Amino acid sequence: MQLTLDHITKKVGAQTWLYDTTLAPRPGAVTVLLGATQAGKTSLMRLMAGLDKPSTGRVLVDGSDVTGVPVRERNVSMVYQQFINYPSMTVFDNIASPLKLRGGSGADVKRRVQALADKLHIAQFLNRLPAELSGGQQQRVALARALAKNAPLMLLDEPLVNLDYKLREELREELAQLFATGDSTVVYATTEPGEALLLGGWTAVMDAGEVLQYGPTAEVFHAPSSVRVARAFSDPPMNLLSAESAEGGARLRGGPLLAMALPPSATPALTLGVRASALRVAQRPSDVALPGSVELAEISGSDTFVHVRTAVGELVAQLTGVHDFTLGSPLTLYLHPSQVHVFDEGGALVAAAQRRGGRA
Repeated sequence: MQLTLDHITKKVGAQTWLYDTTLAPRPGAVTVLLGATQAGKTSLMRLMAGLDKPSTGRVLVDGSDVTGVPVRERNVSMVYQQFINYPSMTVFDNIASPLKLRGGSGADVKRRVQALADKLHIAQFLNRLPAELSGGQQQRVALARALAKNAPLMLLDEPLVNLDYKLREELREELAQLFATGDSTVVYATTEPGEALLLGGWTAVMDAGEVLQYGPTAEVFHAPSSVRVARAFSDPPMNLLSAESAEGGARLRGGPLLAMALPPSATPALTLGVRASALRVAQRPSDVALPGSVELAEISGSDTFVHVRTAVGELVAQLTGVHDFTLGSPLTLYLHPSQVHVFDEGGALVAAAQRRGGRA
């Protein structure tokens, strides 16, 4: 199914919730809507589903105009942040409900429910009521019911946000596998860049009611078209440093020259973007040294995030493993110029950091 949003906007009173947007999610693949809270992700999904009507523009399905056609007249599955299940029905009947509405035979319904329950590890709960399950188990039931509908369009609005960290990690991997083997066009909203990278597919980066960039997820991550996209697609946020074009490269304000070949489109004033994972505490050949002092160090999972005050500004480095730093102690971070994104004074990308292995 080809869904197309054709120059749609959404206004509520005097406020613009969505600016002029044209977007066509890839058929049969996952499109991630990535952006902070209030970026416009939910508003966009409600227009896709038919829950709301755009203020201007059209919603097309396979070339037919369905603008204003309500959700009950469309074949759409939706999963929300909340664990929405039928409280008086067993897990089995919750999952089976869309199958029964389509008139499936008893044997077919049972086989399909069992297969989905097995995939989502809830087969042992089929005879229970939703209230007897944990939050993570209830969300698995909601996901199984959405998958059972086998709709050509599946919309998931931050479905894992209310689960604890361990459950989110577990379900993310399971969903990535499920979506990879399905036929539905999946649109998945999230605030987390890591979730977009895990799901793969295609990503539309949103901010303040605008779709800033849309393309294959890896391409958008490695070549963000602007500072706004880079900020949205970095966790922790990308380090942004002021610099100037100079002979032989870009000179950090208050710091060293980064040797690099700048394209002709580079402006005199530049912003250099450095992901936290590109900074190191051990020097390698051709690295640039950025001496400073430790402001904060925090451990998250298997990584350590250290905040370092330097002459070019405060930097955040993401270091693999658990590291112990003393607050206020001197610490030098190292950066290779090839790992820097270069943006012009208007915030547009003029040079992307090289990927590992030397690719741009």
